[in-house]
Amino acid sequence: MCEGGPVNQDWEDRVTAAWASFDDYAEQDAPDFRAVIDALVAELPDGSPLGLFERACAWDSTGRSDQAVPLYQEALARGLSEASGYKGRRAKIQLSSSLRNIGRAEEGVKLLTPELDAPSDELDDAVRGCLALCLSSLGRDREGLSLVLGALAPHLPRYQRSMANYARALVEPGG
Repeated sequence: MCEGGPVNQDWEDRVTAAWASFDDYAEQDAPDFRAVIDALVAELPDGSPLGLFERACAWDSTGRSDQAVPLYQEALARGLSEASGYKGRRAKIQLSSSLRNIGRAEEGVKLLTPELDAPSDELDDAVRGCLALCLSSLGRDREGLSLVLGALAPHLPRYQRSMANYARALVEPGG
């Protein structure tokens, strides 16, 4: 439930359908896509964390990280993680990526580092990938590479143990 009322499955399905159509919009049609999302968000109570999140995603996905950052921050501040733990985690990943894009990678690292210890879900590799990019932007490439190799290792048909060991060795003293 978000502030002022529940979000029903019909609304969620329409948001999903809108995002499924995203690639149908040319780059110059970004305002049209954002208008679709804005129309859906208008159905929610003012200040809904879910609405703020969807608007942030729309700005972010259309190349405007600078516009997305404050929306992600407000969505999280207004309880997005309580309304939807999954979208809350996505917001942290996407916010840290946007922060990196606007030259604030250190904030992205601070936001995502605690997510390494969060309960595991399908977003774990995205956390590690985005955190690796933030670290690389800060000149901490070995740490970033370690995260990416550690995320990759379980998906390999062979060499999982070796790759996981190499990932650890990149950040261990003397590695």
